[in-house]
Formats: sequence, structure tokens, C-alpha cells
Amino acid sequence: MSRFTRILAALTAVAALLAAEAQACTRIVYHGPAGRTLTGRNMDFKDPMVSNFWVFPRGVKRNGAAGPRSLEWTSKYGSLAVSGYDISTVDGLNEAGLNASLLWLNATGFPEDDKTTPRMSLAIWAQFYLDQFATVSEAVEYTRNHPVQVVSGEVPGRPGSLAPLHLTLSDATGDSAVLEWIDGKLNIHHDRSYQVVTNDPPYDIQLANQRYWSAVDALNFLPGSGRSEDRFVRAGFYVNAVTQSDDPRIAAAAVFSVIRNASAPYGVSLPDAPNLSTTRWRVVADQKAMLFYGESATSPNIFWVDMKKLDFSESAQIRKLDLGVDMSRVLVGEASDQFVPAEPFDFMVAE
Repeated sequence: MSRFTRILAALTAVAALLAAEAQACTRIVYHGPAGRTLTGRNMDFKDPMVSNFWVFPRGVKRNGAAGPRSLEWTSKYGSLAVSGYDISTVDGLNEAGLNASLLWLNATGFPEDDKTTPRMSLAIWAQFYLDQFATVSEAVEYTRNHPVQVVSGEVPGRPGSLAPLHLTLSDATGDSAVLEWIDGKLNIHHDRSYQVVTNDPPYDIQLANQRYWSAVDALNFLPGSGRSEDRFVRAGFYVNAVTQSDDPRIAAAAVFSVIRNASAPYGVSLPDAPNLSTTRWRVVADQKAMLFYGESATSPNIFWVDMKKLDFSESAQIRKLDLGVDMSRVLVGEASDQFVPAEPFDFMVAE
């Protein structure tokens, strides 16, 4: 190999590493037999993250936390929400089986304030859908007919850095949608076949890349890097190649195996890739059995919450399962009895 070729190869490798997302997550939807739908995701984040489980009952009055034109609503559905730093909802499942997840998308461009349209903080965007909708179709129809401007806020611990996120939805039927703000316009990708979401580039380009790779024999070759595009293709193959089972235990094991395959090694730190993100935790929602699983990257154990044991009635208290930094609290098995009454956190205000 010539000196020029070696330098070019090195520069290409460094460029690929530097292009890694500051936060790089993966979300998948498993279409098992007999309506066994599960949604799983990795939370990949550069910094340690406090993420707790919260039980929000029906009848909670909400404000969009985005200034005087903030959207207001009262929750129709109770939900189990996963917090990010206890200032936002980053994942969760409601009692109707709708899942909402926020993932990083550097290409995000939120709209400029038009001084007219109702507004909502990015921190409460996912919670709005958990509160209000039972199915993806219902959520998409409402969103198309009721414009709302989403307003970003600062990334915790990074003053002046606004969070660029896109939203994914899935429901108990296996339907799926991806909502992305690109150049100030909301793009909605809605189809049952959209089982996988990662990060950049925007979703239409990800789908084109997936079509390219569909011509390659995946049994002999799959893209193996941690890049968003490669994780997208790899997870898209494995989510339909793993065991398809209506047994909730086997189905959950299959989903965990796929998202672990798309994870970043814990504590990975490369001098030439300061933004490469380690996987902090994983969650899997069984939307048929209404089981919500959690796994910390720092613990060998899986725990789960049987949502049928939770009280979502309007008279119920808000409750919290304190999990600590990177969900490091050690829990094993079913944990619905570990929630305690708590004051709700305040969603981050964005104006």
C-alpha cells in the first residue's frame, strides 16, 4: 500500500468516526405471530444519564411548556414513561399499547416561531402522544390536521447546544410512524413496514440506503460498523430473521438480542471520535402482554413492569421507580411494587 493510499484510508476512517452521532440510538418493532408486537430501543448517550420510570394516570392536566401559546390538554390514557434527566419523557408505553420514543437526529431543523401556531417543548413531545392516542393512525391523523410547533431546548450539561430529536411511534397492531422536523417542516413517515429507526440521515434517505442493501445477500454480508446507516440495515434484517414467537419470554429475548447487536460497547472512548456514544440502557415494550422491560448496561439483570398491575385511574397517584444514573439500581424480575408516590417532574421549558 502506497503512502498516499495509507493516508487516504486513515483520513477516511477518521472522517467516518467523526461523523458518528453525538447520541446514537436504535429502535425496532417486532412483528411476531398472533399479534405479538414488541418495540425495543437502545439509549446511546455520551454522558451519564438519569432515567427513571414514572407512572402517570389518566386525567393529568398538561401544558406544552413553550410560552404563552403552549398547547394544553388532559391525558386520556395512563402511561409508563421513561424520563431523561427527569426533565423530559424519552420513551414509554401507554395503557392502550402505544409506544413513543425520542432519538437523536442531527439533521433536525425545528420551525421558526410564526407567532400563531400552538407550541410545545421538545421535552414533552413524546408524552403528548402517550397521553392522547391509542393507535399510530389516530396520532398521525391528528398531527396532520392540528399543526403544532415543537420548540427545542438545551442538551443537559451542554449550554447553548439545542437538542435535535425525531419521534417514533408504534402501537399494538405493529403500525409505525416516524416524525422528523427537517428545514422547519414536519415530515411524517407512516407505514407498518417502518420497523427500524436509528439516526442520521433523514428517514427517506435511510430507506433508500436500505433498498440498496436489500440486493446484498444478508446471510453472507451485513454492514457491521456503529454508523447509523449500518445499524439501520443490520437491525432491519435481524428483527425479521430472529425467532418469531408468541411466547412473551422468547419474543422479548429475540428483541433484546437485536438491539444489543446494534449497541455501542459500554464506555467506548476513542480520541479521534469524541462523539461516539456508549449504550446506557435498553427498554423493550411488549404491546400485547403489556410488559415493559428495562436493562442497564451496567447490570447483568433484566427487570420488568407488568402494566396490568399499575393503577392508571384518574384518582391514582403519580408514582416513580427510582433507577439512578444509567438505570444502575439493581432490580430483578417484576418490579411494579417498587414504585413509590412522587411529585411529578417539571418538563423542560423551551421558548
